[in-house]
Amino acid sequence: MRALLWRDLRLAVRAGGGFGLSLAFFLIVCTLVPFGVGAGGGQLSRIAPGILWVGALLACLLSLDRIFALDHEDGSLDLLATAPLPLEGVVAIKALAHWLVTGLPLVVFSPLLGVLLHLPDAAQIWLVLSLLIGTPALSMLGAFGAAITVGLRRGGLLMSLLVLPLYVPTLIFGAEMVRRGAIGLDVTTPLVFLAGITLATLALVPFAAAAALRVNLR
Repeated sequence: MRALLWRDLRLAVRAGGGFGLSLAFFLIVCTLVPFGVGAGGGQLSRIAPGILWVGALLACLLSLDRIFALDHEDGSLDLLATAPLPLEGVVAIKALAHWLVTGLPLVVFSPLLGVLLHLPDAAQIWLVLSLLIGTPALSMLGAFGAAITVGLRRGGLLMSLLVLPLYVPTLIFGAEMVRRGAIGLDVTTPLVFLAGITLATLALVPFAAAAALRVNLR
């Protein structure tokens, strides 16, 4: 499992799907928003939680098609399917590699972009915490979408259409957690729901994604 994780991390960086691409997209989104809605601090502060979470969601979406596509193209996926490691474990490792390359850098650099959008200081810790809890679910759900569309020509658009509706609950509770933190309200409810969604996703989605891979590899 460790060897597979290191292999996926190296492939992600070499193939151009590393954290630089996701961070660049995240930065572009957060930079363009003030030009579109105005640079007033009060207005930006109100919409900052939603913009930051939408930017993180779309940044995670950029490299989802690479989770299984490269392995499918060179035949490695067929070997992994017959390896002693269960296919569910393969899905979990690949989702973890995607999160380490894409989601974790977004968590680390999100406070800087929060400052750019005039996010209140009180909400910075909740922004980091919400992304830390929520982005693993984005990677795992993305692995499910990638497993369904693996091997399909131009499957990236179909995968986006499949995955985006699944992202909505995480987006809602993640942004709500930051919004409540910004205005000093209790964040327990969105925090519990966000953590519950992530835990349920991590527990159930590997089995669904592995089943989809088995069907596509027949």
